[in-house]
Amino acid sequence: MADNNLRIVVERNPSESKLSELNIKGWPKWGCSPGKYQLKFDAEETCYLLKGKVRAYPKGSSEFVEFGAGDLVIIPKGLSCTWDVSVAVDKHYKFESSSSSSQ
Repeated sequence: MADNNLRIVVERNPSESKLSELNIKGWPKWGCSPGKYQLKFDAEETCYLLKGKVRAYPKGSSEFVEFGAGDLVIIPKGLSCTWDVSVAVDKHYKFESSSSSSQ
């Protein structure tokens, strides 16, 4: 079931105050070396790239979203995409728990 509303949102160079408000330094870290990765996001992920450069190709689309070091990225729940990593990635990440509903 393709959902065209699943868009990756990239905020370039977020402010230090926003990063500390989100407590990004307290989030777990993940990294990968250059290569192509098939990824499926079962929960919304927010990540902040310390290093790296990525082109994410959503499944079924020829368009890509590019992001890299210093970017805050929100990847929607349910998105399948291919990450084409040209520069090794080191990032902080956080998954939204499905139990938190906005009221």
